[in-house]
Amino acid sequence: MTRIDFHSKVPDKLNYACRLIRKAQAANTKLVVFTEDPAQLAQIDALLWTFSEQDFLPHVIAGDALAMQTPIVLTDDCERPLPHHHALINLSRRTPDYFARFERMFELVSNDEQDLIAGRERYKYYQQRGYPLTHHVADPS
Repeated sequence: MTRIDFHSKVPDKLNYACRLIRKAQAANTKLVVFTEDPAQLAQIDALLWTFSEQDFLPHVIAGDALAMQTPIVLTDDCERPLPHHHALINLSRRTPDYFARFERMFELVSNDEQDLIAGRERYKYYQQRGYPLTHHVADPS
């Protein structure tokens, strides 16, 4: 069963996601980053190249020929096949259709009112279905 970690009060979801991605990379964990917003997908793609001068965070967009060999896959398409199912970072406001295929999922919720409401709804959804949940309040640093 997918373990789900909620991170709330995230001041900047993309930078926070990059921090989680860096931790996952250090632990040799393959992951998928999901957003429904193509502009946000482009932003996280660009940010991963410049986020840290000390870390190389190899990533591709789902569907790329190198996706099977790349530990970090970015997608904004629920229909596109994914090469691995270790960990998922959800940047969207909805429950990804395929989240249950993953061993672990990170739900990032900002301080934005609409994002908070959507995050609470997702939390209830998972809770009602018996998924193991944890909650972390984001460190603003």
